[in-house]
This record gives sequence, C-alpha cells and structure tokens, in this order.
Amino acid sequence: MSKDLGPICQNGYIVKDIEKAMNEWIALGVGPWFYVENAILDNFKYKGQPHNIEMKVALANSGDVQIELIQQTNDAPSMYQDFLKSGREGFQHVAYWTEDYDAAYQYLQDKGYDVVHEGQIGGPQGRMAYFDSEYAIGIALEISELAGSKKQIFDYIKKASVGWNGSKPIRKL
Repeated sequence: MSKDLGPICQNGYIVKDIEKAMNEWIALGVGPWFYVENAILDNFKYKGQPHNIEMKVALANSGDVQIELIQQTNDAPSMYQDFLKSGREGFQHVAYWTEDYDAAYQYLQDKGYDVVHEGQIGGPQGRMAYFDSEYAIGIALEISELAGSKKQIFDYIKKASVGWNGSKPIRKL
C-alpha cells in the first residue's frame, strides 16, 4: 500500500500471444477472463506524440488484484513495443486506480517520473498514463482513472472471480 497512491490494483503483463497467456493463467485457476479483441484507446500519445495503437486486452482478478494481459497488434510506438523490443515478455507494470486522476498524475510528475504514454479507454473518465519508473523500481507505473463505465466493468470482473468454478473461462467483452 502506498500512503500516497493507495493499493496496487493491477499487475500488467505484455505478451506476444494473449490466448496462450490466458490459458496459462486459467490452468493456475485464475479467471474468468474478460477479453477484448480490439481494444480502442482514444487520444493515445507516446512521448507526447499522437499515435493509433491497436491491441488485445484480457482482464481477470486474483483476489483484490486485477491481472491485465496486453498484446499490441500493430507497430505504433508504445511502452509495450519498447518492452518487447528489449527482449522481454511478461510483467511490465503495476497500476494504481484513482478517483483523483489529476492529483495522482501531478504527484508522480513531482516525484520526477516522466509520462511515456497515455490515453483513455471507455470514455472521458477512463484516462490512464504510464510513467517511466523502470530505472527506479524495475517496472513501469500506471495510474488509471477509476470512474464511469471503467469502474463498473472492473467491479463486475472482480465479482465474477469470487467463487469462480472454472466455467466459461474466457468471456468476450
């Protein structure tokens, strides 16, 4: 728990094959997975420049922590591409969810972390930003605005994981 940002709410993994990754987690009993084959990020910027990023995203909870799998499907510049091009695959970021996005954004900037990529998903209350913190803690930090439809979906995913019996392990959103 961060005294300033709250609990880590999500562990993010960058993968080359999202279906394979979901099945590996399912084999460990984690699910159900909520899968978006064509996730749309609006107003996406990488290092301040606009780009159109295409990706697949899958979400599931393990207790209070959400697991996010991301497979970028185009070659737009992003932290995901940077991660893969460095020869890595797997755990890439932790995310803090916030209802006061602007304050969390400013807090991380005040700590000296630069925004590398940012955008929004699920409407204007779905902002997210990734900060360059690998040099300090070994992974990227993300803040994600928890409001509107994104909050409702995240709550639904968490509820679905409680007592999950293994049925319908992959559910398309």
